[in-house]
Amino acid sequence: MPRFNARFKLLPRCLGLLLASALIALGAVPACAATPAERQGAAGAHVDRSPVDLVLTADERFLITANQTSSTLSLIDVASGKVIDEAPCDEYPRALCLAPGKARVLVSCAYAGTVEIFDIIERRLQHAGQIQVGYHPYGVAVSPDGRQAYVAMEAAAKVAIIDLVSRQVARQIDVGRWPRQLALSHAGTRLAVSASGDLGITIIDVATGQRVIDQQVGGINIGQLHVARNDRDVYFPWMIYRQFSITPQNIRQGWVLATRIARVRLDEESRREAISLDVPGMAMSDPHGLALTPDEQWMVCTSSGTHELLAYRMADQKFMAFGGPGDLADPTVWRDHEKFFRVPLGGRPMNLRAARDNRHIYVANYLSNSVQVVDLAERAVVREIALGGPAEPSLARQGEAIFFDARRSLDQWYSCASCHYEGGLNAVPMDTRNDGSQRTYKTVLPLQNVTRTAPWTWHGWQTDLGAAMHKSITDTMLGPEPSARDVKALLAYMEALSPKPNPYQAATAPEAIARGKAIFFGVKGACAKCHSGELYTDGQVHDVGLGSKDDAYSGFNTPSLVGVYERVRLLHDGRCRTLEEVLSGPHNPAQVTGQGELTADEQRDLIEFLKTL
Repeated sequence: MPRFNARFKLLPRCLGLLLASALIALGAVPACAATPAERQGAAGAHVDRSPVDLVLTADERFLITANQTSSTLSLIDVASGKVIDEAPCDEYPRALCLAPGKARVLVSCAYAGTVEIFDIIERRLQHAGQIQVGYHPYGVAVSPDGRQAYVAMEAAAKVAIIDLVSRQVARQIDVGRWPRQLALSHAGTRLAVSASGDLGITIIDVATGQRVIDQQVGGINIGQLHVARNDRDVYFPWMIYRQFSITPQNIRQGWVLATRIARVRLDEESRREAISLDVPGMAMSDPHGLALTPDEQWMVCTSSGTHELLAYRMADQKFMAFGGPGDLADPTVWRDHEKFFRVPLGGRPMNLRAARDNRHIYVANYLSNSVQVVDLAERAVVREIALGGPAEPSLARQGEAIFFDARRSLDQWYSCASCHYEGGLNAVPMDTRNDGSQRTYKTVLPLQNVTRTAPWTWHGWQTDLGAAMHKSITDTMLGPEPSARDVKALLAYMEALSPKPNPYQAATAPEAIARGKAIFFGVKGACAKCHSGELYTDGQVHDVGLGSKDDAYSGFNTPSLVGVYERVRLLHDGRCRTLEEVLSGPHNPAQVTGQGELTADEQRDLIEFLKTL
């Protein structure tokens, strides 16, 4: 049965629609049992849709959107620009893919750990199956013959290969941490995977299932991947974080956070080639969606943080490898409106698709609850297709809009989300200036449960979360003063954030969990001495010998261990990359408790328990 999105505390849906959705999902009744009027508003008028991805059918008659907040798919008739059906899917849909030669779409549902299959039959979305994948599935791709699907499992650092005939996971491939976006070569021989936790792109040889290329780009928050017609290059947007002090000059030089579009080779090892996007005084932020028009005359990219579409004439782009691409956009490009232009979109534009006419771009706009149609010839939004949602945004939704708004920073260089991806983590330690010192880089912690884990900052000096929000905007982001209502809205958004469902709780052997738990709470591990309570933090500052002379404060605030399984940087400065490194290195129980080293088996069991928190 489709579950409510754990990320937001949504209002209850109509009981009758819930029952209908449950029966459909369980196969008790066919999807067509509900009337079109009932199904078109399956989530209820008061629920935000928040589309994050969309696909355009091969005949370009229909668009399908993945609506994250409502956990639904919308079917849009392109000619009329109207939603003609809406169907419930499982929880927290993230990505869509069309099966070749069929009116069939696959959707990854991250919080449910499933891939759902829907067919378009008589202008309706009909549920056609479900495949259990687990581990927060993200990007999905289908082989040219339609027999296999590839799914990025973000929490497992793997790609699952699914046999679509048996509808079973056939094998898994290690690809690097936080695999999110996927793109399959047109021939179906190479698969590109964004491993944002390892700051790079992994290329898989499909025939052998082997990793053949690991391309480090130093990029965080890697966005939508697009394979060029030559079947050799894959393009993607990303952000770069560089360890310079947060000053107006450094921000404006692109030395703190900056945006890029890169391409890497699918067929051989070579250095990435890239262009810089940021324009002085009007930087871009949080690039996400990317596509080339079918004739490859134009490359288009959504800048989610600045709420616009960026369009680049490909013939004029100087992708550079060594010695490039420079800190700022090429002035010969951004000053020439024939080579580059920006289209204001508002909201939070996410993934996009280009039509065969090389002119129209379809954009999924999360905060606007809509699909926007951009005409590249007109350089404007020519149609906006509403998917449904409340007439007025809730206070938490207003706070979410502030969180994803780079205009809250100096010259719109970065947003809160640039560091806290989807309200969570990032893969590099960052200097926020929030602890009273310069260039003392700290691990980015998730914001889920943040309203319940006082005090705040790594040194625990901040005891007012509203003041912390204010300081982040004015000091970390060097942005304009937020109003009291802005801070209240941000706090409402933080309160609405909930942790992701933990996929390791059901996947880990109960015996190992029990043994690890005994060590965690026992004398030898003594982890619970500081990591106590429901959220595994005592809210106190402790000096465990990990500080440096550059810290403005002594000791560190005990971090919550909820969701520790997904962190790729551990301890306050990110010096450890795995739980094994923590427990055998600078924070091993023997040093903390003086009760002796853990055996290899004890350490393994403790880690198994920690991953379930």
